[in-house]
Formats: sequence, structure tokens, C-alpha cells
Amino acid sequence: MLRRTLLATPALLAAPTVLSRPALSQGFTPQNPECIAPAAPGGGFDLTCRLTARMLQETNIVPVPIRTQNMPGGIGAVAINHINAQRPRDPNVIVAFSTGSWLNMAQGRFGRFAENDVRWIGSIGADYGVIAVRADSPFRTLSDLMEAFRQNIHAVAIGGSGAVGSQDWTKIALLVRAAGQDPRRMRYVPFEGGGQAMANLLGGHVQVFPGDASEVGGQLDAGQIRLLAVLSAQRLPGRFASIPTAREQGVEVEWPIVRGFYGPPQMPDAAYNYWVDVLRRLHAHPAWPEQRDAQGLFEFNMVGEEFAALARRRVAEYRQLAREVGLIQVAQ
Repeated sequence: MLRRTLLATPALLAAPTVLSRPALSQGFTPQNPECIAPAAPGGGFDLTCRLTARMLQETNIVPVPIRTQNMPGGIGAVAINHINAQRPRDPNVIVAFSTGSWLNMAQGRFGRFAENDVRWIGSIGADYGVIAVRADSPFRTLSDLMEAFRQNIHAVAIGGSGAVGSQDWTKIALLVRAAGQDPRRMRYVPFEGGGQAMANLLGGHVQVFPGDASEVGGQLDAGQIRLLAVLSAQRLPGRFASIPTAREQGVEVEWPIVRGFYGPPQMPDAAYNYWVDVLRRLHAHPAWPEQRDAQGLFEFNMVGEEFAALARRRVAEYRQLAREVGLIQVAQ
């Protein structure tokens, strides 16, 4: 039986105050550093690389430019294969990832490579899942939706970005499980992206959209949708401050969409410690929060071994969920 703490998010770490500029990790200086974005230009992976590279140079945390190389294919599969096969010891390359990468690892979509085949460096921030309905929906609270799931799971039309096993599917699958139902029985309609799913929600073709906070702000401000819950450990700031978390409403489901970086599996310790220190200093820099917030990311500061432990734990938990709902048949 899946633990109810499946997606318990670690406490967000407060950025430390920087009183001086201590030296970065000794013994390594990057030469022509590179950030691999495992997708075409545009989108979250590209943003992770380009925003971080720009801020690291503007703040002089890394005094040399970090170039971004786009490497689309398999939503990260090509990138992790490239790193393991061709550059396993490269100290000058980091790779962008998201929670979706953890899901893909858990479901075996990266071939033989998984959570122990990279060195987890740290995060730059997180978005969070939300449960959205139309403003005139009969579902006024998350409890209303959970009761509808209990009464007749197939009667509720759910539309999300991506197919079965995607992040949107997994968010709602966890709610369905919490309602005591089998996620394989839910009525899930996949769309090419969050925009299409939102359009179908507003058009009345689906009743529920398990989206992300960063993609629903405009419709929320316009009064077109109601958010039944945010899938975070604590309430989110700003326009989301009045929206209760699922946990507040008695449903132990959270969905942080973490963005950050990993390095090659045999990256030397000196280089690994350098990149960990780089992210730690970025989190602490006074210019960072405004730039991060402007891109729809919320604070989520975690680096080094603590972050590596989180990554491994998440992938293991998602793998267990995938087994239980039949997405994978054998251990990975």
C-alpha cells in the first residue's frame, strides 16, 4: 500500500544572508562551462539553463559565460544517455531537469539510466500543482471533488497535459487514490499542453484541470476559474494566498515541480562541490528572488547531498506508484 506521505515536500530552506564572498570550492575552475537543456529552445529546461547562466554571470558568481546547448529527445532521455556514454567525467557540464525527469526515470523511459546514474547538484526553484475547475463548477471545494470521485470515478471528466503517466495525470491519480479509487478507472483526457487543457476546461469539455500555478494565474485573475487546492506544503504567496492546500483540507497530496541541475555520474568531487557552492550562492544573492519570481518559480532552495537524497527518494516513490497502477510491470 502506498504511503500517505508519498509526496511530502521537504521544508523550503530559507536563503542564508551573505555577509561576505567566500571562495568557491577549491581545486576547480570551469573551462568553457556548458548547460544542457534537454529540449528545444523555449520551455522549462531551456529557461532553467538560460536564466541560471545569465544570473550567475551578472552576479559574477561564475565569472565566465555558461553556454546553453539544447539537446531535445525523449524529454531528457537523449541528454542522460549523452552524459553517461560520452562525458561521464566532464567537470564543466551541468544538465537541467525537472520533476518530470524523475517521473521518466521511475517509469523506465530513460532506458537503463536512472537516479543513481547522475550526480544531483541542486534546485533553482519550484512551481506547484493546482486543481482547477470552472468558476461556475458545482465543485466548490476539494472535498466536493473527492466525494464525486468516491461516488462515481468515471463520471468526472479530467483534462491534463500529457498522456497516462505524465505529471498532470499523476497529480490527479494521487487524489483519486486518496479517495479510495483506482486511478486506472478515471476518465482522463490527454492534451498536448496546459493551454489546450485549460481551453477545454473553459469550454466545458472537461470538468477538472490538474495544472500548475504558473499557468493558471491569468484565468484566476479574470475570474474564469476556481482553484480547489494548491499542491504545496504551505500556502503560496501573492494571488494564491487565499487558496488552501490539499493538506489543509485533509488530503495528503503535494506536487512540487522542482527545477534544477545534475552533473555526469563521475564528475570529480572538486567540480561537484564547485557547482553546489555556485547554486548555494545564487540562492543567497539579493538579486535572485526577483528574477526567479518573474519566471513563475517559487523558492525551493536545496543543494548537495540533501538534494541528492531527495531526488533518489522521489524516484523510488514514483516507481512504486507506477508499479501499483500498472505503468511498469517489472522492477527497474
